[in-house]
Amino acid sequence: MRPHGAPQAFAAGDITPAVLAIGRPNFPNILIETLRRQADVGHCMVFSLTRKGAASCLLDAGNIAIGSDLGAAYAGQFHASDPNRDALFEGQAQPAPILLPAFAPRMYDARYRKIFFQDSGIVDKFATAIWVEDTCFYVNFYRIAAQGRFSPAQLERLRTIAPTIGASVARHFQTTAPRTEQDIATLFATRPPLSDLTAREQDVCRGILAGLSSEAISQEIGISLHSTLTYRKRAYEKLGISAQNELFAIVLRLLTRRLN
Repeated sequence: MRPHGAPQAFAAGDITPAVLAIGRPNFPNILIETLRRQADVGHCMVFSLTRKGAASCLLDAGNIAIGSDLGAAYAGQFHASDPNRDALFEGQAQPAPILLPAFAPRMYDARYRKIFFQDSGIVDKFATAIWVEDTCFYVNFYRIAAQGRFSPAQLERLRTIAPTIGASVARHFQTTAPRTEQDIATLFATRPPLSDLTAREQDVCRGILAGLSSEAISQEIGISLHSTLTYRKRAYEKLGISAQNELFAIVLRLLTRRLN
């Protein structure tokens, strides 16, 4: 737990707020604010697709005025003519989030192009998806004409954070926050590679997942800052990672699988 009154400081390159909002009512707002801060994303929409072909719009947040209409139209019929559909269903056997190819508007049929590009003002799109059992969570990031297209740096940032964002979205629509906290404890107790860490390494990693700074983690578990940094380094080496986002990715990947 975070010491009473201790603030959470989020770095510019941090997506911790969106991860910590999983299962909470304000998740859509936190998600779009995180995406705006990371890559100036204007709008985010999430769709669920089933193996049997059913579709629904789960999330619509951002600056597209007719976003709700687009969500209903896509779920109602246009998902069947999405150029990404083949790539989505080819990714069923892949347990990790997948990045989807980008298509120019001319690759869509005339009705699709009018509704989803001309009427909405969308000028660019980036997408990721993750399958959880029989459901695909399809996450789309958009920019409108007033913003212009994503820059190369923004696209690279989206490629970096998309797997964790996709897994966070999938987890949000599967669970509630208290259950997520309980499941994280279960993962560290039972699921490799997290369960392979020492008790102190686990304490430090769980503090990182809670959004605590290294100093706050030191205070929370009663060790020096130097020891905290040492345990973090050792844990990351054992997990084969080098950054906080990669730790989130491991945990979310395990959480999106059914816990026994």
